[in-house]
Amino acid sequence: MQTVAILAGGLATRLRPITEKIPKALVDVAGRPFLAHQIELLRAQGVTRLVLCVGYLGGMIRDQFGDGSAHGVELLYSEDGPTLLGTGGALRKALPLLGDAFFVLYGDSYLPIDYQAVAAAYTAAAQPGLMTVYHNQGRWDTSNVWFEGGTLRVYDKKNRTPQMRHIDYGLSILHRDTLARRPADIPFDLAEVLTDLSHQGRLAGYEVHQRFYEVGSHSGLAELNALLGGAPAS
Repeated sequence: MQTVAILAGGLATRLRPITEKIPKALVDVAGRPFLAHQIELLRAQGVTRLVLCVGYLGGMIRDQFGDGSAHGVELLYSEDGPTLLGTGGALRKALPLLGDAFFVLYGDSYLPIDYQAVAAAYTAAAQPGLMTVYHNQGRWDTSNVWFEGGTLRVYDKKNRTPQMRHIDYGLSILHRDTLARRPADIPFDLAEVLTDLSHQGRLAGYEVHQRFYEVGSHSGLAELNALLGGAPAS
């Protein structure tokens, strides 16, 4: 699997004032825009076709990264337009660019795992969706996944239960049919789609053991900056 949809259209309010003039994808991490690090990681994992779902200041990303050829990948863009479509609506709009099945990655996530192993697990599961999960125990954020015996029982961010000891790691695989029935250009959240699939028993789970990194917060940005060779946080 070589195509990934990167959800990079949010307002990035938690990173203000940094993101008042630039989108989150262009925030400096260890001397380079964060997106450059994401691309490098994805390319090393054999994921070379990237569809950026952009909204807020998305034109700045296109101006800097273009078609991706300078970074050894193919970059395509799907723009929300005047109304932000949310994570689900942005994916729905990007479907013509995505093919039958594709990775979904958040625009602030740095996930150093084996992407092709995730793709193989999706194929083996023969379900329309797969979510990577991490044994969280409430450490990084509130656990929202009941994963037991290698099976994802429930994913639900609103109705949490004591059995939930894992968290959505931030990388999923979806078949286009999970979104194609939704009306176009109507905002909705990807979490709604994943929750519905889980309650239907149609969302596979794949447990990873490498912790995740993110640039969605100032603390996360400082941590990833140090990890990737920038100055340590003061």
